[in-house]
Amino acid sequence: MAVQQSVGADPYFPANGDPRYRVHRYELVLDYRPGPNRLSGTARINAIAGRSSLTEFQLNLADFKIGRVRVDGRQPHYTHRGGKLRVRPAKPLRAGAAFTVEVHWSGNPKPIASPWGGLGWEELGDGALVASQPVGAPSWYPCNDRPGDKASYQISITTPSAYAVVAGGRLLTRTTRASTTTWVYEQSAPTSSYLVGLSIGKYETVLLGDPGLGGVPQHGHIPAHLLPEFSRDFARQPGMMHLFQQLFGPYPFDEYAVVVTEEELDVPVEAQGLSLFGANHVDGARGSERLVAHELAHQWFGNSVSIADWRHIWLNEGFAKYAEWLWSERSGGRSAQQLATAAHRLLSGQPQDLRLADPGRKSMFDDRLYERGGLTVHALRCAMGDEAFFRMLRAWAGLHRGGSVTTATFTAHAARFAAEPLDDLFDAWVYGTALPPLPSPQARAAG
Repeated sequence: MAVQQSVGADPYFPANGDPRYRVHRYELVLDYRPGPNRLSGTARINAIAGRSSLTEFQLNLADFKIGRVRVDGRQPHYTHRGGKLRVRPAKPLRAGAAFTVEVHWSGNPKPIASPWGGLGWEELGDGALVASQPVGAPSWYPCNDRPGDKASYQISITTPSAYAVVAGGRLLTRTTRASTTTWVYEQSAPTSSYLVGLSIGKYETVLLGDPGLGGVPQHGHIPAHLLPEFSRDFARQPGMMHLFQQLFGPYPFDEYAVVVTEEELDVPVEAQGLSLFGANHVDGARGSERLVAHELAHQWFGNSVSIADWRHIWLNEGFAKYAEWLWSERSGGRSAQQLATAAHRLLSGQPQDLRLADPGRKSMFDDRLYERGGLTVHALRCAMGDEAFFRMLRAWAGLHRGGSVTTATFTAHAARFAAEPLDDLFDAWVYGTALPPLPSPQARAAG
């Protein structure tokens, strides 16, 4: 595992995260009542100080009532306003020291306002879900909210027994007492705070395919009335899992779950080991199948191999977009070259002022970034040839499993697998803004 932490604050979200320490593990004990939308919780956070001693540090947490804060069992001085919980320990924490923070909080969770709408905890008509990308995690728990600070999680959630709780990771226990049930999930793989997924609702649970000996368990959690449509729309997901493991390497987590909510979502949302879809993504005609492939591919690109900061988001979205094209090509649909041609035609008629390597906060979710990211990956495949290209992809997912990367990490990695220099390709596609010519499939065949 190769981990590359950003040295300073995230350039797109300087108020989020604290680079002076890193978290090793979160243990969250939560109680949620859907009717009044009431959340209370305790977080135990195991962390390690950075290269300098810490006289104070910060966590991100939305507007909740704070009941108690402890650092290594002792009461610190703290302030909580503007989404920041600033903590000054009773005595400074020495450089490299392990320390534990305990926070008790309660209140009515709500999404965090952003240029892309509300992010994080969303109360539904009957239940709740969490969709945090990029900065919504503090809407429901205290965290060092930076994508490159990855930790393991144990999440215990108590809700009324009528509701199911789905979180990314392995369900350890489910215990019912009187009218409530406590669900305990463990996510042992390093996880970015925005990728901690959660859904609370009234769901039926189905197994998608037979994972077989050593296979990846895949479950769907859906409202009962959507089961017939879901069964058709997600029928080919086990085939996607099989293909992506061939192309990208072993699935990086213990299992994979998909949740379909009763309500509509603008877009599906990936979390670690879990993807959330809206009822509008289930039509019984496989109308959103490319999105099923896209979210599954994020488990390798974005979740297991994460970005050190948000400037590098094309490494998440470009590869997930290209995975859509690979699935289409391998499952009897349009070829990657045909889809690249359509994407290139689309981009050629749009403003050419987006730089993949640093798109800026306003453009980090621009459709052009997804399409140009996919085209860049296709250009690499054309330049390298299939054998070297897929060997490079599998090595990328394997070497950086559980870690955080940058654009520079990737360009150096790809260069090691190419027979010819890739500098001009990256200069044009990743660091330039003008749209380069459409990559040629003849070049791929020649490679």
